[in-house]
Amino acid sequence: MIKKDLELERSWQKLRLHLREVVGKKPKDLNSILFLIGVQELGKGKKVFSKEEKQDLMHIAICKVLSFSGFYELEGLDEDGWPHWKKVKNLPHFDLLEQEKMLKMHVLEYFEKELNVVVS
Repeated sequence: MIKKDLELERSWQKLRLHLREVVGKKPKDLNSILFLIGVQELGKGKKVFSKEEKQDLMHIAICKVLSFSGFYELEGLDEDGWPHWKKVKNLPHFDLLEQEKMLKMHVLEYFEKELNVVVS
Protein backbone atom coordinates (compact mmCIF):
# COMPACT_ATOMS: atom_id res chain seq x y z
CA MET A 1 0.00 0.00 0.00
CA ILE A 2 2.78 2.44 0.85
CA LYS A 3 4.48 1.82 -2.51
CA LYS A 4 1.27 2.69 -4.38
CA ASP A 5 0.86 5.86 -2.30
CA LEU A 6 4.44 6.84 -3.09
CA GLU A 7 3.92 6.22 -6.82
CA LEU A 8 0.72 8.28 -6.75
CA GLU A 9 2.50 11.13 -4.98
CA ARG A 10 5.40 11.05 -7.47
CA SER A 11 3.02 11.17 -10.43
CA TRP A 12 1.03 13.93 -8.74
CA GLN A 13 4.14 16.07 -8.27
CA LYS A 14 5.17 15.48 -11.90
CA LEU A 15 1.73 16.67 -12.99
CA ARG A 16 2.02 19.81 -10.85
CA LEU A 17 5.44 20.56 -12.39
CA HIS A 18 4.05 20.01 -15.88
CA LEU A 19 1.16 22.38 -15.16
CA ARG A 20 3.61 24.99 -13.89
CA GLU A 21 5.29 24.91 -17.30
CA VAL A 22 1.96 25.14 -19.15
CA VAL A 23 0.05 27.58 -16.93
CA GLY A 24 2.93 29.62 -15.57
CA LYS A 25 2.54 28.71 -11.90
CA LYS A 26 2.39 25.46 -10.00
CA PRO A 27 -1.13 24.59 -8.82
CA LYS A 28 -1.09 24.51 -5.03
CA ASP A 29 -3.59 21.72 -4.46
CA LEU A 30 -6.16 19.30 -5.85
CA ASN A 31 -8.85 21.99 -5.99
CA SER A 32 -6.65 24.20 -8.18
CA ILE A 33 -6.18 21.37 -10.65
CA LEU A 34 -9.89 20.50 -10.59
CA PHE A 35 -10.62 24.14 -11.42
CA LEU A 36 -8.25 23.95 -14.43
CA ILE A 37 -9.98 20.77 -15.63
CA GLY A 38 -13.36 22.46 -15.27
CA VAL A 39 -12.19 25.40 -17.38
CA GLN A 40 -10.81 22.97 -19.97
CA GLU A 41 -14.07 21.01 -20.09
CA LEU A 42 -16.18 24.16 -20.35
CA GLY A 43 -14.09 25.19 -23.34
CA LYS A 44 -14.73 28.93 -23.14
CA GLY A 45 -11.09 29.89 -22.58
CA LYS A 46 -9.57 32.07 -19.93
CA LYS A 47 -11.98 34.51 -18.28
CA VAL A 48 -13.00 35.79 -14.88
CA PHE A 49 -15.47 33.48 -13.17
CA SER A 50 -17.79 34.28 -10.29
CA LYS A 51 -17.49 32.30 -7.05
CA GLU A 52 -20.55 30.25 -8.03
CA GLU A 53 -19.13 29.56 -11.50
CA LYS A 54 -15.84 28.42 -9.93
CA GLN A 55 -17.79 25.94 -7.78
CA ASP A 56 -19.67 24.76 -10.89
CA LEU A 57 -16.37 24.33 -12.76
CA MET A 58 -15.00 22.15 -9.97
CA HIS A 59 -18.21 20.10 -10.03
CA ILE A 60 -17.82 19.65 -13.80
CA ALA A 61 -14.23 18.49 -13.27
CA ILE A 62 -15.16 16.01 -10.55
CA CYS A 63 -17.94 14.54 -12.66
CA LYS A 64 -15.64 14.34 -15.69
CA VAL A 65 -12.80 12.56 -13.92
CA LEU A 66 -15.13 10.19 -12.07
CA SER A 67 -16.84 9.36 -15.35
CA PHE A 68 -13.77 7.24 -16.19
CA SER A 69 -14.94 4.77 -13.53
CA GLY A 70 -18.60 5.01 -14.52
CA PHE A 71 -19.80 7.10 -11.58
CA TYR A 72 -21.10 9.94 -13.79
CA GLU A 73 -22.36 10.24 -17.33
CA LEU A 74 -22.60 13.37 -19.46
CA GLU A 75 -26.23 14.35 -20.07
CA GLY A 76 -25.45 17.19 -22.43
CA LEU A 77 -24.88 20.92 -22.56
CA ASP A 78 -27.28 23.63 -21.48
CA GLU A 79 -28.14 26.67 -23.61
CA ASP A 80 -25.04 28.47 -22.31
CA GLY A 81 -22.74 25.57 -23.22
CA TRP A 82 -22.21 24.30 -19.67
CA PRO A 83 -22.01 20.50 -19.39
CA HIS A 84 -24.47 18.68 -17.14
CA TRP A 85 -23.77 15.29 -15.62
CA LYS A 86 -25.92 12.65 -14.00
CA LYS A 87 -24.80 10.24 -11.31
CA VAL A 88 -24.92 6.67 -12.61
CA LYS A 89 -23.75 4.84 -9.50
CA ASN A 90 -22.97 5.76 -5.91
CA LEU A 91 -19.45 6.56 -4.87
CA PRO A 92 -17.83 4.26 -2.30
CA HIS A 93 -17.80 5.49 1.30
CA PHE A 94 -14.22 6.62 1.89
CA ASP A 95 -12.62 8.82 4.49
CA LEU A 96 -11.26 12.17 3.27
CA LEU A 97 -7.77 10.83 2.60
CA GLU A 98 -9.11 7.96 0.47
CA GLN A 99 -11.43 10.34 -1.39
CA GLU A 100 -8.48 12.57 -2.22
CA LYS A 101 -6.39 9.60 -3.42
CA MET A 102 -9.23 8.43 -5.64
CA LEU A 103 -9.67 11.91 -7.14
CA LYS A 104 -5.92 12.27 -7.72
CA MET A 105 -5.79 8.92 -9.53
CA HIS A 106 -8.70 9.98 -11.73
CA VAL A 107 -7.17 13.41 -12.38
CA LEU A 108 -3.95 11.75 -13.51
CA GLU A 109 -6.00 9.48 -15.76
CA TYR A 110 -7.76 12.54 -17.18
CA PHE A 111 -4.49 14.21 -18.14
CA GLU A 112 -3.21 11.00 -19.73
CA LYS A 113 -6.39 10.13 -21.65
CA GLU A 114 -7.73 13.55 -22.56
CA LEU A 115 -4.58 15.63 -22.95
CA ASN A 116 -1.89 13.00 -23.61
CA VAL A 117 0.17 14.13 -20.62
CA VAL A 118 2.15 11.16 -19.28
CA VAL A 119 3.22 11.63 -15.66
CA SER A 120 3.64 8.06 -14.44
